[in-house]
Amino acid sequence: MEYQDPVISVLLEEDILDDQGVQELISEQNKSGKSLVSLLKTQKLIDHDQLTKLTAISNGIEYIDLTSDMIDPVAVRLVSYEIARQHNLIPLRMEKDMLYVAMSSPLNLSARDAITTKTGYKVVPLGATREAVTQAIDSHFDVKSVTQQDIVTMRLKDSGEFDGKIRKQRGKSANVADAPVVRLVDSIITGGIDARSSDIHLEPQEPDMRVRYRIDGIMINALEVPGSAQREVISHIKILADMDISERRIPQDGHISIEHNGRDYDLRVSSLPSTGGEKIVLRILDASQSLQAIDQVITSQADYEKAYSLIAKPYGMILVTGPTGSGKTTTLYSMIQALNTPEKNIVTVEDPVEYRLNGITQVQVKPEINMTFASSLRSILRQDPDIVLIGEIRDLETAEIAVSAALTGHLVLSTLHTNDAAGAVSRLVNLGMAPFQVSSAMLGVMAQRLARTICPKCKEPYDPTPQELAMLFGDGADKHRDATLYKGKGCEACRGTGYRGREGLFEIFEMNSTLRNMVVEGVSDDKLKACALAQGMKTLRMKGIERILEGSTTLEEITRVVNMKED
Repeated sequence: MEYQDPVISVLLEEDILDDQGVQELISEQNKSGKSLVSLLKTQKLIDHDQLTKLTAISNGIEYIDLTSDMIDPVAVRLVSYEIARQHNLIPLRMEKDMLYVAMSSPLNLSARDAITTKTGYKVVPLGATREAVTQAIDSHFDVKSVTQQDIVTMRLKDSGEFDGKIRKQRGKSANVADAPVVRLVDSIITGGIDARSSDIHLEPQEPDMRVRYRIDGIMINALEVPGSAQREVISHIKILADMDISERRIPQDGHISIEHNGRDYDLRVSSLPSTGGEKIVLRILDASQSLQAIDQVITSQADYEKAYSLIAKPYGMILVTGPTGSGKTTTLYSMIQALNTPEKNIVTVEDPVEYRLNGITQVQVKPEINMTFASSLRSILRQDPDIVLIGEIRDLETAEIAVSAALTGHLVLSTLHTNDAAGAVSRLVNLGMAPFQVSSAMLGVMAQRLARTICPKCKEPYDPTPQELAMLFGDGADKHRDATLYKGKGCEACRGTGYRGREGLFEIFEMNSTLRNMVVEGVSDDKLKACALAQGMKTLRMKGIERILEGSTTLEEITRVVNMKED
């Protein structure tokens, strides 16, 4: 049967409905008098992208398969990033007095009017999927492209061509926000947030200043700022962070609070004098984001059950170990969140306090006034706590108080820097603790790493090489010659890296009577580890191999974060 209505043609072409479904929809339309698109939306028969396509077609609007080569960079600059992001649209091209704009909501009249008012062009809307428009915005409003004009302006200024103009702007407070350095700093920060970076590094180099983002634990180049603008950029950041701009000889710390895309962010700012000038690092914390629950942090059901059994104990000490940036604090916070009930008095001592936790007393370490981990802990233990979180055990004094608290009826959670879980025992002994104290106080240790996961948008299978099979299966590699591994090809969603997001790997060392006796006897870490393995513990290497075979990450990534040659 042929239908004249283009909406029905799309429903059939896209296999959204069959002939019978179409007949039922038409019957419902005749009864209700509503449009087909309205009925489809009400009955939830279509998703947002299908709704966009049908809405466009039913209103005589062209629907396109948006690709990057359709977009004119000059046209993009006619609208601001805020308008593009708020209404999920992007200009494509200009023709005479008309501006063609791809929109995921092409009937959004307020957005079209705003663009017309701003640019003077008549807007011609084109329908496109939400994801395609979002990716185009991320690509064309990338920090490199956004700041290019500001960098050019700075270079011209350095050559003397803009001196008069810049001097005039400095004399007018109304124009401060238009200064290239202000726009540049703003785009560097917002670009880092949009790229999901945890840290922004501004590093003095020769001849320019390098800006890098740490995304999923990896440093990625963002752009180069002209050396002539280096001091102005750093000074502006220090002003925003309420730091002393005249002091360049000693390190400083500061703080910036900003709002971006309707979310609040806290930026911890650190300056470090170097031979080429001051290096600035901004740590990005999403103040609007709720903390992850423990089952979101520890996604393996077996690991989750082990971890929960540890924190369910009424007293003792639990340690989370790993290098800087391995997610130890996030894991501790998730544990505290799980334990946070009105019946418990929970106190933390941290350096610094990264997130505010409702219902929990948090103490900030201040070494300049002799408020250290150890001195703070002494005061905390006089506050009748049930659970104590210590940001890090760094010295013997802190270790002694933590162990004493664990032995006197408190549950103590803390972090330690060791390569594996069993190594935490010798680390505490090397600090000066007696083995019998460690044995009695310790409930368990969780060694942790963060591994990047394969981007789901560009994930593809491949046949592993004999070398890769040998690393995964050892002597049994021949039996797995037909194994399939996965990798990310690289796309706009993952910025060409093939990875997007990270997941935790956990090696959980649970103390029992056998291991306690071995600790008291002073056996080596290797023997403790061997005994734990015999009792069912899985190492970080084993966990990594599981993730590779599941297809969530790659051998290359696990090799980067875990020692694949461990015994």
